[in-house]
Amino acid sequence: MFPPMQAFADLLDRLILTPSRNAKIELMVTYFRETPDPDRGWAVAAITRDLDIPSVKAGMIRGLVEDRMDHVLFGLSYDYVGDLAETVSLVWPERRGANRSPGLSEIVEQLLEASRAEGPRLVEQWLDALDAKGRWALLKLVTGGLRIGVSSRLTKVALAQFGDVDITEIEEIWHGLEAPYESLFAWLEGHADKPKPDLAAPFRPVMLAHPLIPKADRDNPDAIDPSLITADTFAAEWKYDGIRVQAAAEGDARRIYTRTGDDISHTFPDVLAAMDFDAAIDGELLVRRADGSVAPFNDLQQRLNRKTVTKKQMDARPAFIRAYDILHLGEENLRLLPFMERRQRLERFIASLDTDRFDLSPLVEVTSLDALELARNNPPAPEIEGLMLKRWDSIYEAGRPKGPWFKWKRDPFLIDAVLMYAQRGHGRRSSYYSDYTFGVWRDGEEDVELTPVGKAYFGFTDDELKQIDKYVRDNTVDRFGPVRAVEASPDQGLVFEVAFEGLQRSPRHKSGVAMRFPRINRIRWDKPAAEADRIEALEALLPTE
Repeated sequence: MFPPMQAFADLLDRLILTPSRNAKIELMVTYFRETPDPDRGWAVAAITRDLDIPSVKAGMIRGLVEDRMDHVLFGLSYDYVGDLAETVSLVWPERRGANRSPGLSEIVEQLLEASRAEGPRLVEQWLDALDAKGRWALLKLVTGGLRIGVSSRLTKVALAQFGDVDITEIEEIWHGLEAPYESLFAWLEGHADKPKPDLAAPFRPVMLAHPLIPKADRDNPDAIDPSLITADTFAAEWKYDGIRVQAAAEGDARRIYTRTGDDISHTFPDVLAAMDFDAAIDGELLVRRADGSVAPFNDLQQRLNRKTVTKKQMDARPAFIRAYDILHLGEENLRLLPFMERRQRLERFIASLDTDRFDLSPLVEVTSLDALELARNNPPAPEIEGLMLKRWDSIYEAGRPKGPWFKWKRDPFLIDAVLMYAQRGHGRRSSYYSDYTFGVWRDGEEDVELTPVGKAYFGFTDDELKQIDKYVRDNTVDRFGPVRAVEASPDQGLVFEVAFEGLQRSPRHKSGVAMRFPRINRIRWDKPAAEADRIEALEALLPTE
């Protein structure tokens, strides 16, 4: 049996190297079964990113290692590896002595009580006591840099499977629990009753939709049965390009949750202030322009992931929620009502609110499949991603039930762009150049030149990754730390067909444009670089002001 910290390190290592979702779940279930409290609870907090250790920051770690080795040598090593924790774990010059390998709970609990001065000294002692894998896990733990391909929700799925309970039971109480979750594990193992945290305005697990046309059938003209989509059966509404949220208010408690249950209330105090009701609303978080229309996603992105938000930021980018559904009203649970009745209740509820922080998602008339297809590819505003189709008789069922709700996104935009720069990835991709910056042609002072228009790191297979990685290494013309510049001229260059969901003007980018959700759609080994698109092709796609 591994010591507790070594078991945690082994879990992280295996999760990174395991691509299968089900295999990741099984790894976590096994860890929960074999690891005692409170170690397994602290591991859950770390993986779900609910663990914050303020006494240690990444800059302190770099200072520790540069006190023990030449800073130039460390810099070269860091440039080659591309990841701070991995580099330090490999090059750390140990000072052997009476070093005892620490436990996971010992590390977390001591650091949570440590000051900024004490934290680095504790980490230094533990780095001497652990092997390379243990050092890597320690540094990922204390800096919060766990990029292991496991989301917070997947961890909750593993907990549900471990305890043989429905995941919605965990999601409903999650925000009332505290690490290291000993009461949760006691319930999941059958030693105690289900925890009943005193949590007002709780999160209600969301209902999700399936694609109307599976990816494998996108080129099949008969993928949809026209008789399925009728006005009597389905309602249609626009799918906005924002953040799906749940606004819940009860008594003095007001909370805004993401679709995965993360509480982002602190980032949107302007919306919280308007939640003078006792209800739970499902909707899309958006930013409003001065003329009342929906602003591009980039405006919303400027407000996300902030610990604090200023009045100036709120005034410049006022947030609001476009309501799709109502889940709770006072003491009444509405989720078991059919969508038609919930919609009627929602319309009356929104009309009763004296605020512009909430409005109603408009319905789209359902006449024929052809008319809907035309609408989803030609929406009235560029901030609309397509359509949502919801059965009138559907209850609000947590998870992704098959049949009641469908999403029908508009076809993505496509351009041909040239690979300009490549950067090493993270986790199991740390040995490959897997993050790609690409550009399109424009007229320069003397000749045509490339201007970068986006960056993508997915959309290709593992075999294609190896091929691109080899191309990058064989065609490198310059290096900037972990980034390589590759040969990119009209005579030589690798062309990507890039798919993206939308485009907007951006003064922050040299090209003047920013893509929404870019990904590699195809690798055009056959296409000469000179035939890639020009910036004018992208500018033509920009929404008119």
